[in-house]
Amino acid sequence: MFYTVKQAAEATGKSKPTILRAIQGGKISAQKDDNGEWQIDPAELHRVYDPVTEADTRNDAQTVQATNNEIRMLRRELEFRDEQIANERREREREREAITELRHQMAAMDEERRATLRQLTALLTDQRAKPEPARTGLWQRLLGGK
Repeated sequence: MFYTVKQAAEATGKSKPTILRAIQGGKISAQKDDNGEWQIDPAELHRVYDPVTEADTRNDAQTVQATNNEIRMLRRELEFRDEQIANERREREREREAITELRHQMAAMDEERRATLRQLTALLTDQRAKPEPARTGLWQRLLGGK
């Protein structure tokens, strides 16, 4: 029994174009039948390409399943990370609002401190009007103030 190109591809796990290139390149000998389809001897095919075993196809299915599981796990991890980032952003926004509020409170306290300082300075400074010195004549100043 001979393989067609499709059967040969399935038997080796290769693609149909790969099998055709091997035939056209002379790696595998094959003949065309009356319908123009390639007829490939299994011994000739497996001389070049190893046959696919049931374990290989099972491993492929297991690999696909493992890959799908890994993709789901990575998606969950990405969702978790996105949620963490969103929480961090909300926390940063609350901190910015708190900082802004504290700055306003500090400005108000600073203004209150300045007003209190002005009041204390006014209390400690002699605010009474100073009398003007009496005017004395030239002779009194020269003779010692009498």
